[in-house]
Amino acid sequence: MNDKTNLPKNGRLFVISGPSGSGKSTLSREVIKRTGAKLSVSVTTRKPGASEVNGKDYYFISEKEFQAKIKAGEFLEYAQVFGNYYGTPAKDVLQILEKGQSVVLEIDVQGAAQVFQRFPAAIGILILPPSREELQKRLYDRRRDDPETIARRLAKSDAEITQANQCENFKYTVINDDLSEAIAEVVKIISQVP
Repeated sequence: MNDKTNLPKNGRLFVISGPSGSGKSTLSREVIKRTGAKLSVSVTTRKPGASEVNGKDYYFISEKEFQAKIKAGEFLEYAQVFGNYYGTPAKDVLQILEKGQSVVLEIDVQGAAQVFQRFPAAIGILILPPSREELQKRLYDRRRDDPETIARRLAKSDAEITQANQCENFKYTVINDDLSEAIAEVVKIISQVP
């Protein structure tokens, strides 16, 4: 899946990305409810969180199953992040686009770069926290990671923000300080892109 592929003419592909803790998951779920776009459900090898539902939040599979999907070329993009794999099923995304519907990918900056390489017409929306201090607070408040992993996520966020700011596919940047305002801003972007 390294070839550059044109998007089906009917649907639009939006990539919502940002560092861990920026709020992209919460924001994406709300945007989907308000725009009619479809959210692509990612596949991961990490264990589900307490409130996460298989098939809704992620498809949770073993590393062996994930490796088989890589070999079969089933991912639009994939990456290993903090010891776990994450990937976007290509077939699901292309089927939705071919039906004339818009698709939202909620993925990290590394995965977004792979999508933009394959689909240059994809539209990137970068979600950022209001400050590094707020990002750190959010990572601790969600109680998903140990302090060492949080420190690694914070260090990675600096590199991700730099990488995203250098990518011309990220046409929009939304600061997620007030969630309602950030949702409204992303809804407006998705609704107004021709």
